[in-house]
Amino acid sequence: MYPTKEDKTKIFEKHGKSKTDTGSAEGQIALFTARIEHLSQHLKKNIHDYNTERSLVKLVGKRRSLLDYLMKKDIIRYRAIVKELGLRK
Repeated sequence: MYPTKEDKTKIFEKHGKSKTDTGSAEGQIALFTARIEHLSQHLKKNIHDYNTERSLVKLVGKRRSLLDYLMKKDIIRYRAIVKELGLRK
């Protein structure tokens, strides 16, 4: 299911600095990851939904750019979020 407001609050509380810190790179990456997982499940059931496929590709690109930014800015935080979310490098 798509992340609700409560789910988003939990994500930002766990991965951000606080539950109201929605702008941190870690929080945004975690939110994008939750949305990507949701869209991936949707596309497994609805193969010909090309609009969702395009949205998924755009989200993956946004997450990748945030991960690249975090890698350049602070490699320790990058490694921690990749390990925590189980992302491939």
